[in-house]
Amino acid sequence: MNTTFIHAFGQLELHRWPLNQPNNSLQAWDAADELLIEHAQSAINAFNISHLRKPSVIIINDSFGALSCALKGAKLIQINDSYLAEQATLYNRQQNALDNDDFTQIDSLSDYPDKPDIALLKLPNNHSYLQFSLQQLAKVVTEKTLILASAKAKDIHQNVLKLFNNTLGSTSASLTVKKCRLITTHFQADTLTKGIDFPLLWPVDDTPFTMVNHANVFSREKLDQGARFFLKHLPQVKNNQRIIDLGCGNGILSLAILNNNDDLQLLCCDESYMAVDSAKQSIEHNLPAKLLKCEFIVDDCLSSQEDRSADIIICNPPFHQQQTVTTHIATQMFTDAKRVLCQGGNLRIVANRHLGYYEVLKRLFGNCKQLAADAKFVVLEATKRS
Repeated sequence: MNTTFIHAFGQLELHRWPLNQPNNSLQAWDAADELLIEHAQSAINAFNISHLRKPSVIIINDSFGALSCALKGAKLIQINDSYLAEQATLYNRQQNALDNDDFTQIDSLSDYPDKPDIALLKLPNNHSYLQFSLQQLAKVVTEKTLILASAKAKDIHQNVLKLFNNTLGSTSASLTVKKCRLITTHFQADTLTKGIDFPLLWPVDDTPFTMVNHANVFSREKLDQGARFFLKHLPQVKNNQRIIDLGCGNGILSLAILNNNDDLQLLCCDESYMAVDSAKQSIEHNLPAKLLKCEFIVDDCLSSQEDRSADIIICNPPFHQQQTVTTHIATQMFTDAKRVLCQGGNLRIVANRHLGYYEVLKRLFGNCKQLAADAKFVVLEATKRS
C-alpha cells in the first residue's frame, strides 16, 4: 500500500483506517485531495499575509485526514459523519508529529462554526448528505467566505452544480486536472431556495413503524431489500438477553426486536453519527416506553465492547467504504462479534449471496448455517462454541 503522500506543499505518511487492510492498492488520498490542498493552502497563505492572523477553515468529509494533515497556518475544524474518518485523522496526525493546538473535530450533527474564513468540502457519494452539508454551510458562511469543493470530474455534473447554486450561490467548476475538478462558490444569501428538512420521516410498508432518517443514512426514504428480507428471519430472544444491532443504520431491525420482546437489553452501534441518532430517534418515535432498554454508541465496529458481553448480534453489513467496494469492514465486524459474544451466542447476518460470507463465517467460527435465501440475499448464522 502506498502511504507516502507528496502534495504541492510537502510530504506526509498517510494510512487508511482501519489499519492492515487486505487491498494493498488503496491509499488514503486521491487527486481531488491534491487539487483542494493546492488551492486551499495558497488561499491560507494569502490570508495570513493580508489579515495578519490565521484563518478559520472548515473541512467537511475528509475521509482519512489528508486535508487536515496537509494544511498549515490555519485554525482547522474537521467535520465528519464517520467515526472511522475521525480515528484515521487522529492517527495520521500523530504519525506525522502534528500537534492539535489549532485542530478540532466535530461530528456531522453539531452546529457548524460561525463565519468561517474558508470552507472546504470533499464531495460525498451520497447526494442527500451533500445537500445537508451545503444547507449547514449556508447557515454560517458569509459573502467573504471562500468556498471550495473537489471530486472526480465524473461526479461533478449539472445537478451537483445546480445544488451548489441553489443552496449557497453562484458556482463554477474548473477544467479537469488528473480526472478531478475544483468547485468555487460565492455565497449569495438573497438568491437561495429552501432546502430539505432533515431528518426525514417515512412509514415502513406492512409494519407499524415510521422511520427517522438523517441525510447520510443508507436507504433514505424506503426500506432496503436486505433489511426487508432480514425482518422475516430475525432471531428469537429469551428473557434478560443482551442484543447488539451492529451497523444499526436507522434502527429498523432494532425496532422489530424491541416490538416483539419486553425483557432484553439492546445496543445500537454504528460508525456513523447520523445512523446512531436515526436509530435512537426511530425507537423514541415508535416505542418510547422501551427507550430505557436501549444503548446507542458510535464505534469502530465493536471496539469498545467487552469480551463475552452479548448473547445475540444481528448485522446487515456494508460492502463498501466511502466510494470503495470492499469486504474488510464486514470481516472486522464478524471478528469483533466472535470476541464479544458469550459462549453459545449467535451472530446472525443478512448479505448479498455473491459476497461469500458463508465461508468467511465458517472459517472464523468453525460453523455456519444458512437459515434462509432468496434470489439476491441469504440469512446466515454462526454460533460461538468452545
